[in-house]
Amino acid sequence: MSSAPRPSVPASASASAAASAPAPAPFTADDYRARMDRAVRSAAEAGLDGVLVAPGPDLVHLTGYHPPADTERLTLLVLSVEHDPVLVVPTLEAPDAEQAAGAAALTLRDWTDGKDPYAVTAPLLDSNGRFAVSDNTWAMHLLALQQALPSTSYVSLTAALPMLRAVKDPAELARLEAAGAAADATYEEILRVRFSGRRETEVAAELAHLLTQFGHEQVDFTVVGSGPNGANPHHEAGERVIERGDTVVLDFGGLKHGYGSDTSRTVHVGDGPSAEEQRVHDVVREAQQAAFEAVRPGIACQDVDRVARAVITEAGYGDRFIHRTGHGIGVTTHEPPYMIEGERQPLVPGMCFSIEPGIYLPGRFGVRIEDIVTVTQDGGRRLNTTAREMAVVG
Repeated sequence: MSSAPRPSVPASASASAAASAPAPAPFTADDYRARMDRAVRSAAEAGLDGVLVAPGPDLVHLTGYHPPADTERLTLLVLSVEHDPVLVVPTLEAPDAEQAAGAAALTLRDWTDGKDPYAVTAPLLDSNGRFAVSDNTWAMHLLALQQALPSTSYVSLTAALPMLRAVKDPAELARLEAAGAAADATYEEILRVRFSGRRETEVAAELAHLLTQFGHEQVDFTVVGSGPNGANPHHEAGERVIERGDTVVLDFGGLKHGYGSDTSRTVHVGDGPSAEEQRVHDVVREAQQAAFEAVRPGIACQDVDRVARAVITEAGYGDRFIHRTGHGIGVTTHEPPYMIEGERQPLVPGMCFSIEPGIYLPGRFGVRIEDIVTVTQDGGRRLNTTAREMAVVG
């Protein structure tokens, strides 16, 4: 990070509020029990006999348990239509699993090194059953289960139950709101730092510092795309020195209280933007606003994409909008539902997703504006509220 001093001006009201906001109450065993029950009901409605969940975001969502990320030992949550929830864990990890908030809502079944974990797991499954399996399940575990129970069959959890984590309960919404407020405070504070003459990596480090300062326990990304680099939507901040006259795409987020933030704004360095830069920004802002105004229960996810894309296409930049309009967010910063052509899943209250149209002119500049939105009973509500006009920075 640059050795330049941080601004001495008082923190913004949003920054002060984000920094002082109290932590939400922890999820309870009843919360996790309700999620597991909902997963079982959803599986039955989809004609499945159960759900098998390996370590990853689905396991965190359903149980609150974070097993070691690098272990090759079998850990598997078995949710069955016929039986109460069971978590199969290695014996050496059972003490940690017992401390998980959702442990009281399930039975632990442990296995020791040298024993066959699949022999422990197989009796928990219908020998002729069809199960949804979390997408990040290790192939060696799934193949071993198939060998132990050759008449079983498996489908991708995301394909079979894409909305498993999509609809947030009030406690989850509160966490997403807090994460959004922290990202907003980060944006308001980054406008106070110097851009001109600094490397993209230095501004990215400032963003990461501010996200952490405002309560993020995990920073997932800090995109700083200056000048021609802004035409790459997922540009990794590099050593390019930001110059006066540059348009800069900022896209950043991570996890606060276990739930995601993700916001994008585009700023201009030095004097005001050129007429073309302003026009492109205005088109993106209009597309983002139109897509937001389209949000309401019952419309298909693809309709949000269509509305944003229509505005950009009519303005003559259709071929320069090169990604989907949005993605879901929750315990990860990217998850179903996706706002993209072909996704016919209807919006329902409690869904949370990004709306982030963009225009990218290769070799020149890019513009993206992104807010997280939640579906309400009669429309949508933004979880990011910072100004969407193009800010001018030094």
